[in-house]
Amino acid sequence: MTGHDVDVLVVGGGPVGLAAALEARRSGLSALVVEPRGTPVDKACGEGLMPRAVDLLRRWDADPAGRPLAGIAYVRDGLRAEHRFAGSPGRGVRRTVLHAALADRAEAAGVERVAERVTALSQDAGGVTAAGVRARWLLGCDGLHSTVRRLAGLEAAGRAGSGGAGRGRRGARRFGVRRHYRVAPWTDLVEVHWGRHAEAYVTPVAPDLVGVALLGPAPIDVDAELAAMPALAARLAGAEVEAADRGAGPLRQRSRARTAGRVRLVGDASGYVDALTGEGLRLGFAQAVASVAHLDDPAGYERAWAAATRDYRLLTSTLVAVATSPLRGALVPAAVRLPPVFAGAVERLAR
Repeated sequence: MTGHDVDVLVVGGGPVGLAAALEARRSGLSALVVEPRGTPVDKACGEGLMPRAVDLLRRWDADPAGRPLAGIAYVRDGLRAEHRFAGSPGRGVRRTVLHAALADRAEAAGVERVAERVTALSQDAGGVTAAGVRARWLLGCDGLHSTVRRLAGLEAAGRAGSGGAGRGRRGARRFGVRRHYRVAPWTDLVEVHWGRHAEAYVTPVAPDLVGVALLGPAPIDVDAELAAMPALAARLAGAEVEAADRGAGPLRQRSRARTAGRVRLVGDASGYVDALTGEGLRLGFAQAVASVAHLDDPAGYERAWAAATRDYRLLTSTLVAVATSPLRGALVPAAVRLPPVFAGAVERLAR
């Protein structure tokens, strides 16, 4: 079979999948997104875009409303280490607002959409077929628990949090829970409050709304964890909780490779260490660009993926190892004592 319905078939219509489809259209290719859910889709997310992620959104003419983010602060027991980005700001954006903005851009760019769920895929030397669509290439952008990763035979042995750097103490698996509070933001920084067992990422996303994403071992008792962070608890006291909590995990996922024939894994589907550094969307957007640039060059995509994720994998693995060890309590004091090291780490994340 040699005919194709579309050049690029994107499985997964979240922000990274839509970015990949927009990048395909930007390169003059036809693109179709397979996604069973409607738009916008809400999910657990820290909702903080690093400056480079904001730059990439401009590449696709997307400009979601949000709050400027000037940097990052680590907070614990009266100690505070903060660093402001050296260049342009990041942005705090509700996940639903970001998704809707990218969906509007994709529709305007001529990206087609099919409301289906991929349960099988097949490929040959000339193309790949899934959800009844034959394409020249398939981009798996379907998240942590990627179906494409499994169907393409790219699942690593001992997946879902098993093995590898970044696991910390034996058996530790980390999860995330996000909640929104109706309260005016009190800072233009992403605050990371370090509790005894979990970290709380506090991100301003609207004039009257902040998101709080907690990361740690399951089960995460949001109220108990926040109560153990006095400075944050005082800020949130009496604030209305908007909608239900949303969770995700286990966060660590592995792939044995990012390519298989004409299939490419992009974003969380390609492998994930942890949300601790808040880089998921920046990395996903960068991989969307790289995947389209290397459709005919699987080895080139593997190299580009490794280069784009190197700092993230090293820094996040190190931080998670500390966060799940007896050294956890020393991390914020070390950041306070060594501001150049903390600033250097933040700048690597920002760019």
